[in-house]
Amino acid sequence: MNEYKKEVAIRWSDLDPNFHVRHSVYYDWGAWMRMCFLTEHGLTPQVMTTQQFGPILFREEALFRKEIHFGDQLEINVCLKKCTSNFARWTMVHELIKHGGATAAIITVDGAWIDTAKRKLMIPPENAVKLFELIPRTEDFEWIQK
Repeated sequence: MNEYKKEVAIRWSDLDPNFHVRHSVYYDWGAWMRMCFLTEHGLTPQVMTTQQFGPILFREEALFRKEIHFGDQLEINVCLKKCTSNFARWTMVHELIKHGGATAAIITVDGAWIDTAKRKLMIPPENAVKLFELIPRTEDFEWIQK
């Protein structure tokens, strides 16, 4: 898959007293985008609950480049930046792009899969592996050793 992106709706409640998007909203958009990708490709919360696994984040970082205001047109994408060969640990990147092509922010998350019954990190089941093989990759994608 070459790219996966969606338009983002900016709500009045997303704004801070300076009338631009609150910092925490960026993280919410990243989580929403990751879950959209997973669920649209069959890895729903119900599937993860049944199979007793789910994603867990170790780090979440946002770089803010341009202010986003109410009424701006905005898209967000998701790309895999790093991953272990068994897809157990990974880094994903989201770019928030304003209409016209300016990058407003870059969100980076480091994560893994957790067995929700044992509360321990795990190698994901085959359905998650197949899905991760579909995630678009950054130009500088790399396989990592862990």
